[in-house]
Amino acid sequence: MLKEIITAIRSTLILWVLTAIVYPFLMIAIAQTVFPYQANGSLITNNQGTVIGSALIGQIFTFDRYFISRPSAINYSEGENAQPTGISGASNLAPSNPELIQRVKQTIIDLKKAQIQPTADLVYASGSGLDPHITPESARLQIPRIAAIRNLDPNQLETLIKQHTDRRFLSIFGEPGVNVLQLNLALDQFN
Repeated sequence: MLKEIITAIRSTLILWVLTAIVYPFLMIAIAQTVFPYQANGSLITNNQGTVIGSALIGQIFTFDRYFISRPSAINYSEGENAQPTGISGASNLAPSNPELIQRVKQTIIDLKKAQIQPTADLVYASGSGLDPHITPESARLQIPRIAAIRNLDPNQLETLIKQHTDRRFLSIFGEPGVNVLQLNLALDQFN
């Protein structure tokens, strides 16, 4: 019996070393070697080298000069005393939740004030609450507002949207999407 207990403890320790130490460090080494940009958060920097965001996390754009992104879990603390929430995940509010209903109604009102036709991805957060993409159609609906504010030709903006539209993965998975942070950074190159 003692021999079986020692074998069980030894097996447990070996499996623990393999799964808790060797495997994670092996994955880190492979990720840093093969995919260093993605493994380090897909960080985007400005011309001065300052990190201004991630290609993987949605950001809030409040200036009229920029394309509006979809609602994000990072801005669920709203109102006069709004604080960054630090949340990285969905709100978990049910569709019947009064707080969610009120936020959706207010988002629709705000979009209409900005003369933007509300679309699902401009009104609702993604499942994760962090998606940085909107549909190309939602980006196109914002062209008249951006063109007027920035005094740009709408065709330039259409071309910019096409250049920053991510295609389906392997041509079959997902839907085309426009990363709003990258689109707005490219927009700043015009003026």
